[in-house]
Amino acid sequence: METDRKHVESEGGLNVARRAAMASTLSLSTLLGILLSACVAFAQIAPNASELSAYGGLHAAAAKGDATEIERLVKAGSPIDARDSRARTPLHVAVYMRKPEAARTLLRLGADPNAFESQQYDIVTIAAVANDVPMLKLALEGGCKATNVTSPYQGTALIAAAHLGHDEVVRTLIAAKAPLDHVNNLGWTALIESIVLGDGGKRHTATLKALVDAGANVNLADRSGETPLALAKKRGFGEMAKILQGAGAR
Repeated sequence: METDRKHVESEGGLNVARRAAMASTLSLSTLLGILLSACVAFAQIAPNASELSAYGGLHAAAAKGDATEIERLVKAGSPIDARDSRARTPLHVAVYMRKPEAARTLLRLGADPNAFESQQYDIVTIAAVANDVPMLKLALEGGCKATNVTSPYQGTALIAAAHLGHDEVVRTLIAAKAPLDHVNNLGWTALIESIVLGDGGKRHTATLKALVDAGANVNLADRSGETPLALAKKRGFGEMAKILQGAGAR
C-alpha cells in the first residue's frame, strides 16, 4: 500500500467521498484505511509497456522524447492534441515519461497546456505527483494553471503535493498562486491533507510550514469539525502542532 500511496493523489473519488461524509462517526484510523484502500482506483495512470509499444505518431515521439520528430509530424499536419485510449494527449505522455524537450516542443507548437486526460489530471498535477520540479516549472511556464481543479477528487495539484509531502513542489505551486484553501470532495484542504495523509516527518512538516507561511487558513476545519491543530495533536505530530499554534491555530 505504501508504494501505491506514492503514486496517487490524496482526494477520494465519489464513492470515497460518500464514505468520508460519515467521518464524524468513524475513527481517523478507520477513515484513512478506507481512503487508502480506495485511492488505487483513482491513481494517475502512466502509459504502460503495452501502450508504449503500440504508440505511433506524436504519442510515440513524445514517449521517446524525440523533439525533432514531433516538429516534423506537427508540420505535416498531425493533430497535436490527439488522444490515446485513456484520453492522454502527446503532451500528457511527455510529462508522464519525463521528457522535457518533447513537452517544451509540444507547448511551443500549440499543444493545449490545460487539457485533461480521462481521470481529469492535467500536466501540472502529473508533474506535482511525480515530484518532478523542472517539469512542473515547464508546465506552469507553458500555460498550465495552478488553479485548475483536477482529478476525480475535485482537488488541486497543491493538495496532491501536500498529501505526498513534496515540499518543493508545494512551494513552487504557492509561488504560482495555487489556491491555498481549496476544499476537495472529502472536505479537506492541502493543509489538512499534509497532516491526515502525511507521516509527520521532515517533508510533510516542511510542507505544512510552507502552507502556513503562505497564509493558508489554519482554523479551517474538516467535515467532522476537527481543526488542523486537533488533527495534528491526535496523530502525535508535535512539530506540526507547534507551527500551527504559532500561527494562531485553535
